[in-house]
Amino acid sequence: MNVSGKIVVVTGGGNGIGKGLCERFAAEGAAQVVVVDLELDSAQAVAEAIGGTAYEVNVRDEAQIASMVDDVIAKFGHIDLFCSNAGIIALDGPPWYATSASNDTWQAMWDIHVMSHVFAARACLPSMIERGEGYFLNTASAAGLLSQVGDAAYSTTKHAAIGFAESLAITHGDDGIKVSCLCPQAVATRMIGDSEGGTAGVDGILTPADVAEAVVQGITEERFLILPHPEVATYRERKTADYDRWIGGMRKLRRQFGNPEV
Repeated sequence: MNVSGKIVVVTGGGNGIGKGLCERFAAEGAAQVVVVDLELDSAQAVAEAIGGTAYEVNVRDEAQIASMVDDVIAKFGHIDLFCSNAGIIALDGPPWYATSASNDTWQAMWDIHVMSHVFAARACLPSMIERGEGYFLNTASAAGLLSQVGDAAYSTTKHAAIGFAESLAITHGDDGIKVSCLCPQAVATRMIGDSEGGTAGVDGILTPADVAEAVVQGITEERFLILPHPEVATYRERKTADYDRWIGGMRKLRRQFGNPEV
Protein backbone atom coordinates (compact mmCIF):
# COMPACT_ATOMS: atom_id res chain seq x y z
CA MET A 1 0.00 0.00 0.00
CA ASN A 2 1.27 3.40 -1.05
CA VAL A 3 -1.07 6.18 0.07
CA SER A 4 -0.11 8.50 -2.76
CA GLY A 5 -3.25 9.20 -4.75
CA LYS A 6 -5.44 7.24 -2.33
CA ILE A 7 -8.66 8.05 -0.47
CA VAL A 8 -7.97 7.68 3.25
CA VAL A 9 -10.32 7.90 6.25
CA VAL A 10 -8.98 8.37 9.79
CA THR A 11 -11.21 8.21 12.86
CA GLY A 12 -9.99 10.02 15.95
CA GLY A 13 -8.25 12.24 13.42
CA GLY A 14 -8.60 15.51 15.29
CA ASN A 15 -5.88 14.85 17.86
CA GLY A 16 -2.97 12.63 18.84
CA ILE A 17 -2.08 9.64 16.72
CA GLY A 18 -4.98 10.27 14.36
CA LYS A 19 -3.87 13.82 13.67
CA GLY A 20 -0.32 12.59 13.09
CA LEU A 21 -1.60 10.03 10.60
CA CYS A 22 -3.69 12.61 8.74
CA GLU A 23 -0.75 14.98 8.44
CA ARG A 24 1.59 12.25 7.25
CA PHE A 25 -0.85 10.80 4.72
CA ALA A 26 -1.37 14.27 3.26
CA ALA A 27 2.40 14.74 3.06
CA GLU A 28 2.67 11.37 1.30
CA GLY A 29 0.34 12.63 -1.42
CA ALA A 30 -3.01 11.07 -0.52
CA ALA A 31 -5.68 12.28 -2.94
CA GLN A 32 -8.04 12.94 -0.04
CA VAL A 33 -7.70 12.58 3.72
CA VAL A 34 -11.03 12.37 5.54
CA VAL A 35 -10.62 13.54 9.13
CA VAL A 36 -13.25 12.00 11.41
CA ASP A 37 -13.63 12.95 15.05
CA LEU A 38 -16.20 13.35 17.81
CA GLU A 39 -14.95 16.94 18.16
CA LEU A 40 -15.87 18.64 14.90
CA ASP A 41 -13.75 21.74 15.60
CA SER A 42 -10.63 19.59 15.94
CA ALA A 43 -11.44 17.62 12.79
CA GLN A 44 -12.04 20.82 10.82
CA ALA A 45 -8.78 22.37 12.03
CA VAL A 46 -6.78 19.36 10.87
CA ALA A 47 -8.70 19.10 7.59
CA GLU A 48 -8.20 22.76 6.79
CA ALA A 49 -4.48 22.51 7.48
CA ILE A 50 -3.99 19.59 5.10
CA GLY A 51 -6.68 20.23 2.49
CA GLY A 52 -8.85 17.36 3.69
CA THR A 53 -12.50 16.86 4.59
CA ALA A 54 -13.93 16.81 8.12
CA TYR A 55 -16.76 14.78 9.60
CA GLU A 56 -18.22 14.76 13.08
CA VAL A 57 -18.86 11.13 14.03
CA ASN A 58 -19.41 9.28 17.28
CA VAL A 59 -17.76 5.94 16.55
CA ARG A 60 -19.95 4.27 19.18
CA ASP A 61 -22.89 4.82 16.81
CA GLU A 62 -22.91 2.40 13.88
CA ALA A 63 -25.40 4.50 11.93
CA GLN A 64 -23.10 7.52 12.06
CA ILE A 65 -20.13 5.49 10.78
CA ALA A 66 -22.22 3.96 7.99
CA SER A 67 -23.58 7.35 6.96
CA MET A 68 -20.09 8.87 6.85
CA VAL A 69 -18.74 5.96 4.78
CA ASP A 70 -21.65 6.21 2.33
CA ASP A 71 -21.10 9.96 1.97
CA VAL A 72 -17.34 9.59 1.42
CA ILE A 73 -17.91 6.95 -1.26
CA ALA A 74 -20.54 9.14 -2.93
CA LYS A 75 -18.12 12.10 -3.00
CA PHE A 76 -14.84 10.40 -3.82
CA GLY A 77 -15.85 7.09 -5.44
CA HIS A 78 -14.36 4.66 -2.94
CA ILE A 79 -12.22 4.28 0.19
CA ASP A 80 -8.73 2.82 -0.20
CA LEU A 81 -7.58 2.91 3.44
CA PHE A 82 -9.77 3.10 6.52
CA CYS A 83 -7.88 3.86 9.73
CA SER A 84 -10.07 2.92 12.72
CA ASN A 85 -8.09 4.81 15.31
CA ALA A 86 -10.34 6.34 18.00
CA GLY A 87 -9.52 5.36 21.60
CA ILE A 88 -9.92 6.33 25.25
CA ILE A 89 -8.24 5.53 28.55
CA ALA A 90 -9.59 5.53 32.12
CA LEU A 91 -7.44 4.08 34.88
CA ASP A 92 -9.12 1.75 37.37
CA GLY A 93 -9.84 3.66 40.59
CA PRO A 94 -9.73 2.69 44.28
CA PRO A 95 -9.63 0.05 45.66
CA TRP A 96 -7.34 -0.74 42.69
CA TYR A 97 -9.00 -4.03 41.81
CA ALA A 98 -9.04 -5.41 38.30
CA THR A 99 -12.80 -4.91 38.56
CA SER A 100 -12.69 -1.30 39.81
CA ALA A 101 -13.70 0.37 36.54
CA SER A 102 -17.42 1.09 36.31
CA ASN A 103 -19.76 -0.73 33.96
CA ASP A 104 -20.08 2.48 31.97
CA THR A 105 -16.30 2.58 31.49
CA TRP A 106 -16.20 -1.05 30.41
CA GLN A 107 -19.00 -0.42 27.91
CA ALA A 108 -17.36 2.69 26.52
CA MET A 109 -14.07 0.83 26.08
CA TRP A 110 -15.85 -2.05 24.36
CA ASP A 111 -17.77 0.25 22.03
CA ILE A 112 -14.79 2.40 21.05
CA HIS A 113 -11.97 -0.14 21.02
CA VAL A 114 -13.83 -3.08 19.50
CA MET A 115 -17.24 -2.35 18.05
CA SER A 116 -16.11 0.77 16.20
CA HIS A 117 -13.72 -1.48 14.24
CA VAL A 118 -16.58 -3.87 13.54
CA PHE A 119 -18.84 -1.01 12.43
CA ALA A 120 -16.16 0.39 10.11
CA ALA A 121 -15.49 -2.98 8.51
CA ARG A 122 -19.19 -3.69 8.12
CA ALA A 123 -19.66 -0.36 6.34
CA CYS A 124 -16.59 -0.61 4.09
CA LEU A 125 -16.33 -4.30 3.20
CA PRO A 126 -19.09 -4.56 0.56
CA SER A 127 -17.59 -1.87 -1.69
CA MET A 128 -14.02 -3.00 -1.02
CA ILE A 129 -14.82 -6.62 -1.85
CA GLU A 130 -16.63 -5.51 -5.00
CA ARG A 131 -13.49 -3.62 -6.09
CA GLY A 132 -11.25 -6.50 -5.01
CA GLU A 133 -9.08 -4.26 -2.87
CA GLY A 134 -9.07 -2.24 0.33
CA TYR A 135 -7.00 -1.72 3.46
CA PHE A 136 -7.87 -1.46 7.15
CA LEU A 137 -5.48 -0.01 9.72
CA ASN A 138 -6.92 -0.77 13.15
CA THR A 139 -5.28 0.97 16.09
CA ALA A 140 -5.01 -1.31 19.11
CA SER A 141 -2.14 -1.07 21.60
CA ALA A 142 0.86 -2.94 22.94
CA ALA A 143 -1.50 -3.51 25.89
CA GLY A 144 -3.47 -5.81 23.60
CA LEU A 145 -0.41 -8.00 23.10
CA LEU A 146 0.92 -7.61 26.65
CA SER A 147 -1.12 -5.77 29.33
CA GLN A 148 -1.64 -2.35 30.89
CA VAL A 149 -0.91 -2.04 34.59
CA GLY A 150 -3.87 -0.41 36.34
CA ASP A 151 -6.37 -0.55 33.47
CA ALA A 152 -8.05 -3.91 33.03
CA ALA A 153 -10.80 -2.52 30.80
CA TYR A 154 -8.27 -0.99 28.41
CA SER A 155 -6.12 -4.12 28.25
CA THR A 156 -9.06 -6.47 27.75
CA THR A 157 -10.68 -4.48 24.97
CA LYS A 158 -7.38 -3.94 23.19
CA HIS A 159 -6.85 -7.72 23.23
CA ALA A 160 -10.27 -8.05 21.64
CA ALA A 161 -9.39 -5.40 19.04
CA ILE A 162 -6.40 -7.47 17.93
CA GLY A 163 -8.59 -10.57 17.81
CA PHE A 164 -11.03 -8.85 15.47
CA ALA A 165 -8.22 -7.56 13.25
CA GLU A 166 -6.90 -11.12 12.98
CA SER A 167 -10.34 -12.38 11.96
CA LEU A 168 -10.68 -9.60 9.41
CA ALA A 169 -7.31 -10.48 7.87
CA ILE A 170 -7.96 -14.23 7.86
CA THR A 171 -11.50 -14.03 6.50
CA HIS A 172 -10.99 -11.43 3.79
CA GLY A 173 -7.40 -11.80 2.65
CA ASP A 174 -8.56 -13.79 -0.36
CA ASP A 175 -10.97 -10.95 -1.20
CA GLY A 176 -8.05 -8.58 -1.70
CA ILE A 177 -8.45 -6.93 1.71
CA LYS A 178 -5.29 -6.01 3.62
CA VAL A 179 -5.19 -5.45 7.39
CA SER A 180 -2.63 -3.91 9.71
CA CYS A 181 -2.93 -3.65 13.48
CA LEU A 182 -1.11 -0.72 15.10
CA CYS A 183 0.17 -1.55 18.60
CA PRO A 184 2.23 1.26 20.13
CA GLN A 185 3.24 1.69 23.75
CA ALA A 186 3.14 5.23 25.16
CA VAL A 187 2.60 8.09 22.72
CA ALA A 188 2.56 11.80 23.62
CA THR A 189 -1.16 12.46 23.23
CA ARG A 190 -3.97 13.78 25.42
CA MET A 191 -4.52 10.22 26.69
CA ILE A 192 -1.34 10.54 28.78
CA GLY A 193 -1.36 14.31 29.14
CA ASP A 194 0.83 15.00 26.08
CA SER A 195 3.78 14.13 28.29
CA GLU A 196 7.24 13.16 27.10
CA GLY A 197 8.04 11.47 30.39
CA GLY A 198 6.43 9.46 33.17
CA THR A 199 5.77 5.87 34.10
CA ALA A 200 3.77 5.18 30.94
CA GLY A 201 6.96 5.42 28.91
CA VAL A 202 8.81 2.28 29.95
CA ASP A 203 10.56 2.27 26.59
CA GLY A 204 10.18 5.96 25.87
CA ILE A 205 7.22 8.04 24.77
CA LEU A 206 6.97 8.53 21.02
CA THR A 207 5.44 11.47 19.21
CA PRO A 208 2.44 11.03 16.88
CA ALA A 209 4.82 11.78 14.01
CA ASP A 210 7.03 8.86 15.11
CA VAL A 211 4.00 6.57 15.06
CA ALA A 212 2.93 7.87 11.66
CA GLU A 213 6.39 7.06 10.31
CA ALA A 214 6.07 3.49 11.60
CA VAL A 215 2.62 3.23 10.04
CA VAL A 216 3.80 4.38 6.61
CA GLN A 217 6.61 1.81 6.73
CA GLY A 218 4.25 -0.90 7.98
CA ILE A 219 1.53 -0.44 5.39
CA THR A 220 4.11 -0.11 2.62
CA GLU A 221 5.34 -3.58 3.62
CA GLU A 222 1.72 -4.68 4.33
CA ARG A 223 2.68 -6.04 7.75
CA PHE A 224 -0.12 -7.18 10.03
CA LEU A 225 1.53 -6.02 13.27
CA ILE A 226 2.96 -2.51 13.30
CA LEU A 227 5.07 -1.98 16.42
CA PRO A 228 6.41 1.59 16.75
CA HIS A 229 8.20 0.42 19.92
CA PRO A 230 10.23 -2.54 18.56
CA GLU A 231 10.86 -3.84 22.11
CA VAL A 232 7.25 -5.05 22.16
CA ALA A 233 8.12 -7.94 19.83
CA THR A 234 10.65 -9.24 22.38
CA TYR A 235 8.21 -8.86 25.27
CA ARG A 236 5.59 -10.77 23.29
CA GLU A 237 8.04 -13.59 22.63
CA ARG A 238 8.87 -13.79 26.33
CA LYS A 239 5.19 -13.86 27.23
CA THR A 240 4.41 -16.78 24.94
CA ALA A 241 7.60 -18.64 25.88
CA ASP A 242 6.87 -18.66 29.62
CA TYR A 243 3.49 -17.21 30.59
CA ASP A 244 3.94 -17.69 34.35
CA ARG A 245 7.31 -15.97 34.38
CA TRP A 246 5.89 -13.11 32.32
CA ILE A 247 2.99 -12.63 34.76
CA GLY A 248 5.49 -12.58 37.61
CA GLY A 249 7.43 -9.87 35.81
CA MET A 250 4.27 -7.82 35.31
CA ARG A 251 3.48 -8.12 39.03
CA LYS A 252 6.95 -6.77 39.77
CA LEU A 253 6.33 -3.89 37.37
CA ARG A 254 3.04 -3.10 39.13
CA ARG A 255 4.80 -3.04 42.50
CA GLN A 256 7.30 -0.56 41.09
CA PHE A 257 4.56 1.76 39.90
CA GLY A 258 2.31 1.36 42.94
CA ASN A 259 -1.32 2.41 42.63
CA PRO A 260 -1.61 4.76 39.63
CA GLU A 261 -3.01 8.25 40.01
CA VAL A 262 -6.31 8.90 38.24
